[in-house]
Amino acid sequence: MNKIFKIVTITMMLTAMISSDAMATMVRIKDIAHVRGVRNNQLVGYGVVVGLPGTGDNSRSTQITNQMLLQNLGTVIEQSNYIQKGSSAAVLVTATVPPFAKNGDQIDLTVSTMADAKSLEGGVLVQTQLRAPNGEIVAIGQGPVSVGGVSKDANGSSTRTAVTTTGRIPGGGIVERDINTVIGDENSLTLLLDKSDYTMATRVANAICKNVTSAKAMDGSSIKVSIPAKFNDNRIAFLSILENMMVDATRDKARVVVNERTGTVVIGSEVKLLPAAVAHGNITVTVQTTNQVSQPEPFAGGTTTAFANSSVSVNKGGGSLVTIPANSTLNDLVRALNAIGVAPIDLISIMQALREAGSLQAEIQVI
Repeated sequence: MNKIFKIVTITMMLTAMISSDAMATMVRIKDIAHVRGVRNNQLVGYGVVVGLPGTGDNSRSTQITNQMLLQNLGTVIEQSNYIQKGSSAAVLVTATVPPFAKNGDQIDLTVSTMADAKSLEGGVLVQTQLRAPNGEIVAIGQGPVSVGGVSKDANGSSTRTAVTTTGRIPGGGIVERDINTVIGDENSLTLLLDKSDYTMATRVANAICKNVTSAKAMDGSSIKVSIPAKFNDNRIAFLSILENMMVDATRDKARVVVNERTGTVVIGSEVKLLPAAVAHGNITVTVQTTNQVSQPEPFAGGTTTAFANSSVSVNKGGGSLVTIPANSTLNDLVRALNAIGVAPIDLISIMQALREAGSLQAEIQVI
């Protein structure tokens, strides 16, 4: 049986054997929610990577950009085609600024080619302005590009150990202005669950009401929390208390997650089955071709002819039938499918068929 399926099967069986009480784990609010308005900010900029050993792009626009860059530095370049191609590359620079970032903070940059550059290996990003969606310059980026691999080609042959048209500059960006983040309004703030869940929203609200202050679940993902008067001027301390509070983790919706590219199937512990019967069998069709040569007798006047002999065989494997009783659990399902020797690729089809037949009481999610 496939190793991946064995690992997934063992994991699912162990999960199914855990009692309901043991599965009621506690989680911190900070691990499942965040404060409305406290968010990352994405930046983007257009720049040039120089110092490339002939692996840059041949774009006309890159030459024009290089000409304008040199002119801004005080160098007179009459025509852009005086600048040799291949030694530089036009790139897009992206970065993410965390909330509460301050002037002078360093951030990581991601650099990606825009034209036909072959590699950014050994290149250096020239100072680039990074802008927010509103067009405001938030940070400046510059530095050597790290691609984490090698790409070489010669005489039509090439080899590479990683994608070298995208690289990173750790700490290459410098924030030029403070990121002002407002936490809540005058007397309240809103917690947003990372994953919408009515039960979890209610549990968070109840836990806050019981231990700190009044709170109310507004919908499946937001909880409005009143700020006590003594914390009006010290909201950070109040948030520290909130995010470290513990709540019972709710069980997720019954779901089967399928990755058809790798043949991996993960079945949630809440999956239930109605009565069903599963038949499993296979038919293997094999086509074999043997190349032969027909050689005429000496002096017969014939010609040598190549031909192929093909044979087709059909092997019908024995089918298997297993019955799944009502209210079957994850453990029952795993035992039943193991009994008929189901491989991961077959398991995907069986799950989909059970869902269509109305037996599988779960959502199938293909990733």
